[in-house]
Amino acid sequence: MAATSAALVLTACGQGDSGGGASRGEGSAKGDSATWSNGDREERYKRVIEDPHPRPADVIEAAGAPAGVARADDGSLLLQYEAGNVEDDEGPAASAWRVVAPEGRTVAEHAEHTDAEAAWARFKGVRGGFVSLPPGEGADGAYGIDVHGKRQKVTTKETALGTRPGDILLAELEPTLIYRPATRTVAPPAAVSDDARHIAVDERGTAWTLNQPLTPEGDSIVRQRDGRTLGSTPVPKQYQGGKLTARDGTAAVALLQEESVRGLLVTTDGGKSWHELTGGGIPWQDLKRGPEFLVLEALPDGRLLVGEESGRQWIADDPTNRAFHALKTPKTFTSLTVHGTTLYGIVDTTTATYDLADGEGLWTSRDAGRTWQRYEERG
Repeated sequence: MAATSAALVLTACGQGDSGGGASRGEGSAKGDSATWSNGDREERYKRVIEDPHPRPADVIEAAGAPAGVARADDGSLLLQYEAGNVEDDEGPAASAWRVVAPEGRTVAEHAEHTDAEAAWARFKGVRGGFVSLPPGEGADGAYGIDVHGKRQKVTTKETALGTRPGDILLAELEPTLIYRPATRTVAPPAAVSDDARHIAVDERGTAWTLNQPLTPEGDSIVRQRDGRTLGSTPVPKQYQGGKLTARDGTAAVALLQEESVRGLLVTTDGGKSWHELTGGGIPWQDLKRGPEFLVLEALPDGRLLVGEESGRQWIADDPTNRAFHALKTPKTFTSLTVHGTTLYGIVDTTTATYDLADGEGLWTSRDAGRTWQRYEERG
């Protein structure tokens, strides 16, 4: 990608917008972008990251593609951009975010000068807007942005909350945090074991955790709600568990052997029964990048999406998740996520460079990958 890292670099908008960095509701105008002066892209890019008061449109143009996408419940998007020092992992950097209404109109944007080594926040889409993931080890520092780009207060608590319907997993591990929209509260979930290595929270308020205790019993998948354990399922002995996803009654856990993904353990009935998927049309032996690059997402209808970052992906034929077909994409996506019923694919360079990739930017599909559209704002 155009930056030194695919990680999002953002800070709170309440620290003060500079230059053209005000939100739309605070005085900036549509199209308030500086005209690039003569010179090649490298010179323009360096000028942006070294600018103490970068303009959002300039950071966005320099970055080329968003580093991440968050979607609120009304369909508004928060697109996050990063431009960092290409020569090494230190030095100046610039970040920006842009809130886009469901019809594609920019309603707010913000940019900042920073440095490549700073720790920054990511965002999750929630009811009424977006919530930042705290940059530190605790809940402190979380804040919200509404769909108009205005900062909102979020209450942080150290006391654990039992998960309930509507809760959203904000941060998976170190720390593990949930967000409760009804009270705008961020807190750790109750009763999660110290042995938990992966966690997901579904729409029913069930917290699914992959536990890896240092005991002969091996890995297990534990289901909890409101701090109470609903059940536990062992991972087959020949495997270790990996990344997991959960949505409504569907959940899946990656099955690992020798640091390679070899299949999935899947339930479609809330954990009552499970089936092992080691085929299903997915050439598991061809997944070479390691478990940390696994794409594992669940669609609203219960179908699973499986693949690798910067690689191929497969989608289930139906909600039983026993047979999959290859997902056709217009370009090779460096990241692919599911928000609601829409797939979001990002095309970017995989190593730091001043140049853009072919087809760079955000692509969307509203029909489970059958057709794709290049995302464009509409003024």
